[in-house]
Amino acid sequence: MGINERVEKIVLMLDEKKGEEIEVFNLEDSDYIASSVILVNSLGGKHTGALYDNLREFLRENGEKILGADESDDWIVVDLGDILIHIMTPQYRMRYSIEEFLKELKEGKFKVHEES
Repeated sequence: MGINERVEKIVLMLDEKKGEEIEVFNLEDSDYIASSVILVNSLGGKHTGALYDNLREFLRENGEKILGADESDDWIVVDLGDILIHIMTPQYRMRYSIEEFLKELKEGKFKVHEES
């Protein structure tokens, strides 16, 4: 199964579990640590943990391996290697403006220009 299908399945599961404002960034052509990033809002701290619990079970059932995760009550980052998933409260998402960073990254704003 390709990365796009995997991302689509993850997004559908997060949506079914009441994740909000789900956004996907395809960064395959960017110089970033992952090919795809999924952002999803939780309804609050307990829902953040519940979404993560459901995600872990879903990933296990679908043969995905979590390489690492960083957890707090307001923000959880899940690393699948080629896919990063950020589950966060709306307040954290607004505070850190990850979408802006990812949009600028996709546009090549952070590319290092080599001197000749």
